[in-house]
Amino acid sequence: MSQGQTAEEFRAELRDWLEANCPQEMRDGGMTEDGICWGGKNWVFTSEAQKQWLERCAAKGYTVPTWPKDCGGAALNREQEKIFTEEMGRINARSPLESFGIWMLGPALLHFGTQEQKTHYLPPIARGEVRWCQGYSEPGAGSDLANVQTHGADKGDHWLVNGQKIWTSYADQADQIFALVRTDREAKKHLGISFLLIDMEDAGVETRPIKMISGISPFCETFFTDVKVPKANIVGTENRGWDVAKYLLTHEREMISGGGAGLSGGGRSLGAVLTDTLDTLDATLRADAMRCEIDALAIGLTLERYKDQAEAGQGAGDASAMLKYMGTELNKQRHEIMMTAGGSAALEWDGDVGNRAGDWLRTKANSIEGGTSEVMLSIVSRRVLGLPA
Repeated sequence: MSQGQTAEEFRAELRDWLEANCPQEMRDGGMTEDGICWGGKNWVFTSEAQKQWLERCAAKGYTVPTWPKDCGGAALNREQEKIFTEEMGRINARSPLESFGIWMLGPALLHFGTQEQKTHYLPPIARGEVRWCQGYSEPGAGSDLANVQTHGADKGDHWLVNGQKIWTSYADQADQIFALVRTDREAKKHLGISFLLIDMEDAGVETRPIKMISGISPFCETFFTDVKVPKANIVGTENRGWDVAKYLLTHEREMISGGGAGLSGGGRSLGAVLTDTLDTLDATLRADAMRCEIDALAIGLTLERYKDQAEAGQGAGDASAMLKYMGTELNKQRHEIMMTAGGSAALEWDGDVGNRAGDWLRTKANSIEGGTSEVMLSIVSRRVLGLPA
């Protein structure tokens, strides 16, 4: 948006740009796993159109539209961001790029990172050149995340990292990992943790996929054996990584809640998705679908309200737990309805209605990742509602 440009002028300019630059093949929503562009050094584009769409958006700053321009973004303000979202939805455009670097690490670096770190790490994320994964949970540190035991021994100019992470999404496909590492074993549990950036190609890093009941393996175990991590690869203050972790978790939970608020089938209503395989919907199923869509709109509006508050300097904070819980439950509800509508055909792994069974089973993990539903409800009761412990 040029200086002095009105919102409507920006909308008209953006609409013209989208019409000229968004390939027709990228106008199907495409937010299924097969349609997502994750980027990274080893990413293989599913089509020339997907490659063109990423490159064009990255050149314009539209993969991360609100990030500063020197970090690879378009520096859109809150009003412009809303217009951008509306216009992308109007043509049912696919997101040009999805990544943990955009959803989680990017906001943390913008808030805690040095200028050198922002300049070094953020533009490659925005261009889809580097894919990140998250090294938080461990076998003994899930809901009790501050109990991480992966250790970084101080060796002067670097840390020597040893330990294990678990449920590391897409670790086997990632180029780098942001990880919580205990750098002071004598400090209290929430202290003594540092937030480190580690190259997945470094000697001593190993990943092992975890096969899930859904039949796919987005999760991995990640092992660190005498991995050398330069001192420059710390985000924030040494032994105060918990501050970065909490900030990042807020963004992760908002991201997960956004998945629940998103319309199934790439921007299409749940009713439209169901009628792809059903000539008519019975009254009960139609009512369930309508209720789910109304709840999705309500969560979407709530997310917009919190984004407006963030623009004014007041983020979601602990309320992100509420958003995450509601998004999780809504996504599970949506897939329950789709399974019911599919009948016996939905039980087939790759049948006429696609892999609905696998997608439905995958939603069960939503109740765990980013913080279990039980922990989210505890946070809401104590820190949002102020109820006694």
